[in-house]
Amino acid sequence: MEFVVILFFFGLSAGVIGKIKGSSFFLWFLVGFCLPVAGTLAALLYRFEREEPKRKCPECGNVVPLHDQVCMGCGRDLDWPSEKAPASPA
Repeated sequence: MEFVVILFFFGLSAGVIGKIKGSSFFLWFLVGFCLPVAGTLAALLYRFEREEPKRKCPECGNVVPLHDQVCMGCGRDLDWPSEKAPASPA
């Protein structure tokens, strides 16, 4: 029972760190729960997704991360932009 409590708190710490960095709380909770120390360290070393450069789709105007090749709004195949849009606050 004590081990489950320890796993829960490692999952909670990884989930909170992942959420602060702009990722999914539930995903990082599962990683931290299944891999107690490694999951929390991975969440600490993961990139900040809120600081990712973004670009605007020319067809629907949806703002997507720069590394996305397909627009999640309309499904258009995006070319590499000559300029990027500013990162929008979440």
